[in-house]
Amino acid sequence: MAREDRSRRKNKYPPPGVDAKAPNVARVYDAMLGGKDNFAVDRQVVKAALRITSNAPAGALASRAFLRRAVRYLVGEAGIAQILDIGSGLPAQGNVHEVAHEINPAVRTVYVDNDPVVYIHGQALLADARTTEVIAADVRRPAEILDHPLIRRFLDFRQPVGLLLLAVLHHISDAEDPSGVVAALRDAMPRGSYLVVSSFRMPGPDLAEQRAEAVEMERLFNERLGSGYWRPEETIRGWFGDWEMLPPGLVPLPDWRPDEPGPVTRDSIYYGLVGGVARKN
Repeated sequence: MAREDRSRRKNKYPPPGVDAKAPNVARVYDAMLGGKDNFAVDRQVVKAALRITSNAPAGALASRAFLRRAVRYLVGEAGIAQILDIGSGLPAQGNVHEVAHEINPAVRTVYVDNDPVVYIHGQALLADARTTEVIAADVRRPAEILDHPLIRRFLDFRQPVGLLLLAVLHHISDAEDPSGVVAALRDAMPRGSYLVVSSFRMPGPDLAEQRAEAVEMERLFNERLGSGYWRPEETIRGWFGDWEMLPPGLVPLPDWRPDEPGPVTRDSIYYGLVGGVARKN
């Protein structure tokens, strides 16, 4: 038995409440990034995605790169000193607080996720009593987050907040009202706050091949993970409400203020994953 397997069995891995026989959104995303916090069943979903779109991991990589650029903007240019990252996912290289602390070590970050795996790993790797905390809560119940005593102690809602909703809203069904969820969160933010969103976008009818791949990926995600919705661009844009969109607006992730301009593969991943940043004036 491999050393890692012996260690996991000795420490009762996976932890209680974690189903290693069913794929999990956070672990599949981790597998896309080449991480180690996933199981064979999660990697099987990645293999299925690769059969639809050979460039599938590029979406996860583009999401992490967009996150890092957006956080550098919030902290370095906008002067944001507190960040609320909802649907944070498993820790990975270049976590929000790490990127923020490269610019301002005093930035406070709260990670929020409803996944027990994320919470366990977050508590072990991310939380420190001074600048970083992790809580278990569900984005679909925004009041549960906004009224959480730890968040109320840790963040000052009289001062601007950087609200991150990255790759999470596309796992909320229409029946669960993602527009209403974001509106409740927006309304609770003070003036000068920023909203960062990334989500799956359904390519338009003029991109028939990319649209067909997106439809297949949506089917895969809903069959294997239980959620994953590619929505029209106007729906995603509506999540920003009347907040001021920063240039270049809602765009494919590689096009949002790239560190270095360069060629980008314009495939279903490029057209099917968009993001933007907006400010509450």
